[in-house]
Amino acid sequence: MAATVVRYLRSVGSPTSAPAEREPESVDALPRPDLRAVGDDERAPVSPAEFRAVLGNFASGVTVITAPPGAEEDGDGNGPAGFACQSFASLSLDPPLVTFMVARTSTTWPRIARAGVFCVNILGAEQGELCRSFAVSGADKFAGVAHTPAPVTGSPQLDAVPAWIDCRIHAVHTGGDHLIVVGRVLAMGAAGEGDPLLFHKGRFGRLAD
Repeated sequence: MAATVVRYLRSVGSPTSAPAEREPESVDALPRPDLRAVGDDERAPVSPAEFRAVLGNFASGVTVITAPPGAEEDGDGNGPAGFACQSFASLSLDPPLVTFMVARTSTTWPRIARAGVFCVNILGAEQGELCRSFAVSGADKFAGVAHTPAPVTGSPQLDAVPAWIDCRIHAVHTGGDHLIVVGRVLAMGAAGEGDPLLFHKGRFGRLAD
């Protein structure tokens, strides 16, 4: 049956395999901005406060998403970009994909979108202050923060993090007031030791023995 389908597709000129990926230089920072999770004429079923309170029961890891310096013509200077992010997850094994979510109001995201690449820095239990420094807006987040270029994209790989994942932006989708960013993994590494930094009910925590 499968062979018959392939022969038919070939006969009508349809591709029988996925096209090769094209490596974009940058992506649209706000894809399809007209999309909303809730329409203007609809009422949200829960309040934002209730939503945060209930979802706060889900403990997550904490990361810092970074991107390499931009071009001077970007108007943002040519320093690296980065922000603290707890909404990160693995997505696919084959091909290797990860995902993170970022608010559409983020001032850092357009710089990452222009770069077209990023590095996920997974934080350890003792790196709460490092996370806080990347959670502020309008400051030099990299001041005093040691880092080296990730091997493929050159995005900042923060020193002493338990693990890092070097990625190219694969796709961006709209999800209400956030964007869902999918990254294609190009390189990665882990120290293999230390506890993770956790976020639960609005506070940092760590694994208990």
